[in-house]
Amino acid sequence: MLNLERLRTLDALARLGSVSGAAEGLHVTTSAVSQQMAKLEREVGQQLLARNGRGVRLTDAGRLLADHAARILSQVELAQSDIEAQRGEVVGEIQLGAFPTAARGLFPATLLSLRAGHPELRVRTLELEPEAGIRAVLRGDIDLAVVLDWSNKRLPVPGGLTRAELLDDAPDIAMPVDHPLAGRSEVDLEEFADDDWVSWPEGEFCYDWLMFTLRSKGIEPRIAHLAGEHHTQLALIAAGMGVCVAPRLGRGPVPDGVRLVPVRQKMRRHVHAVWRTDADRRPSIRAAVAALREAGRELDEPFG
Repeated sequence: MLNLERLRTLDALARLGSVSGAAEGLHVTTSAVSQQMAKLEREVGQQLLARNGRGVRLTDAGRLLADHAARILSQVELAQSDIEAQRGEVVGEIQLGAFPTAARGLFPATLLSLRAGHPELRVRTLELEPEAGIRAVLRGDIDLAVVLDWSNKRLPVPGGLTRAELLDDAPDIAMPVDHPLAGRSEVDLEEFADDDWVSWPEGEFCYDWLMFTLRSKGIEPRIAHLAGEHHTQLALIAAGMGVCVAPRLGRGPVPDGVRLVPVRQKMRRHVHAVWRTDADRRPSIRAAVAALREAGRELDEPFG
């Protein structure tokens, strides 16, 4: 009888390409991955891994079993979904991930709604950037991720995932109150060609979007400061350190000394929930999506 957890380890190895990647994805040590694979090889009586330089690769038998493992794990997910759907009750546990402004702007109301409507459901949450959230859903580390993309730069969603729209967010440009454009009712991005920018950290989806968007308008961005937290970005703007894109979702109080001006081109952040299609029938997933949508509708500022 094949052990499900060892098949899960093999699946992670096949998807992530290395022992260290599988260990990180499964939140275990590399030694634990190696031990699980050694036990699986003894169970099937064949070599599943072979040395490949400093790393390893799957043998033909390893690739064959990995293909079966992916299907088996998918069937297990479907079985769990069907059992929950048959029971029709929103119970058990669900883990949600979201990028920081969505976690701040949506999770409090979402959690209150789920607690009131489904007291037998245990909900856990964590902050994850969009691409990390999608990877976590694919690995099975979390059940649902709240992610975003922009109207001019979409976030690829791999096969096997289902996506549902939650809301649209219309960001503004934040600038010091004494900025020459602070008195305007609308601005164009091209007007900030000579400004320093405060941006998200390199490698994040929104950083890549900002660079792509400004360069598409003929602006080579002068990125002066990097900060992952929006409150930090706005504090730097208040100190006169540049300008930044300021989303409305989860914004919170704006410091004195900061002026927010809408962009004439109507930039939009599209906020979505994504989950594994295999889990589509789980009542807990459907309840979470409904609660997130309701939280989006109840926000004080209109985003649509």
